[in-house]
Amino acid sequence: MKGRFLLDYLDENDFKKLERSLKKYNMMAYKRLMFDYYPSLRRGEFLGELVSINKHEQTENYELELPTDTLFVKVYGKVKLSYTVYKKQNVVMLTGLEPRSILMDGHKSELTAYKGIMISKQNAAKEMFKIDLLSRLEDK
Repeated sequence: MKGRFLLDYLDENDFKKLERSLKKYNMMAYKRLMFDYYPSLRRGEFLGELVSINKHEQTENYELELPTDTLFVKVYGKVKLSYTVYKKQNVVMLTGLEPRSILMDGHKSELTAYKGIMISKQNAAKEMFKIDLLSRLEDK
């Protein structure tokens, strides 16, 4: 069932914003996405965890974790690509990037960094507290 698949977007404008923010604030995840994962998806190699299957529409939904810093994961959660495969049409529909909130904040305005982790303007004190707490726990 391997073949050439076309990458498409559920909401291209929104997804491109998330990709640009990922490029700016998490280069490691962005590089793997662009140079490893997208070419694999185009070849029909579906990576990540199979979340659901719709037999009627012949679609499969996947979530793929992107590599990132462990402290970033503890503060914001895992960086994930969500996509749907339409096998009949040979299309991979890119549906989302997580954590959406911090990536969209990064697109809207310049984020500052605290101890190497980006922080949002709305929750800066809370996120700096989390980072400090996690750093202290790791030191012990």
